[in-house]
Amino acid sequence: MNCLSLTRMGSLLLLIAGLTASPSAPGDALSAVQVLREGGCGGIVPAVRPLRHNAVLDRTAQQWAAGMALSAAAARSGYGTKSSTMGVHVSGPDASLLELLRRSECRTVTSQALREMGFYRRGQNFWLVLASDYMTPAASGATAHWPVLSTRALHLVNEVRARGTRCGGRSFAPARPMTLSATLAGVAFGHATDMAVHNYFEHEDLAGQSPADRVRAVGYKEKLVGENIAYGPKSVEEVVQGWLDSPGHCENIMDARFGEMGIAFAAGRTTRRGLYWVQLLAAPRV
Repeated sequence: MNCLSLTRMGSLLLLIAGLTASPSAPGDALSAVQVLREGGCGGIVPAVRPLRHNAVLDRTAQQWAAGMALSAAAARSGYGTKSSTMGVHVSGPDASLLELLRRSECRTVTSQALREMGFYRRGQNFWLVLASDYMTPAASGATAHWPVLSTRALHLVNEVRARGTRCGGRSFAPARPMTLSATLAGVAFGHATDMAVHNYFEHEDLAGQSPADRVRAVGYKEKLVGENIAYGPKSVEEVVQGWLDSPGHCENIMDARFGEMGIAFAAGRTTRRGLYWVQLLAAPRV
């Protein structure tokens, strides 16, 4: 399944025997996460070091709770674009917080890639923002080899741009090669993760933001933004070929105005278990 655009995270609810510790204070989301990390979710995963508390991520969580997209909230809060953030939202009484966190997303909060965390609470709702050191799919356990895969994707894209091709009924002359952008890759990963967590497949996210909106939110100065998305392909080769076989996606890839790209994927976590792919293409403003 593919989708293109030009221009322009879920609740947790299995008791795990052997995990009896409790947060140091009712409703203390940071302590609950630390218990899960130190106990390895009751021994089902290796124990990992605790997370640092970051007040900037508290502000990010508060803005995310107010309806802003997580990537935009992180940018507005001043959190560095070289870090990857993911969000977890749980709802329930204080005494159930630890249980809520361990029931379906325990592996998420115990990821070895995570380094720090912030949270915001309103009533019985808790918004947790977790961050890794680098903005790569490793934060969600997708792959530790993402730099290799993104370089492979760039090679495939530039190979077809170098020779020119037909996209449906239109012929495209050779175009200059694109370069990888870590900023675009981070935005792509944020949207792929959001779709994977919330089980939707659209260019517009749940906060109503377009691809261009998400790019601008992290401070990227653009003249033009394009986005290709796909659901299902299991490799870089498969997803790029699928886009090239689709006239609209192919036209995005061959658009000579684009000079930078970022690509990322995230694994579905609910009823859809395949991979969500996002490719962002941009013409940076000089």
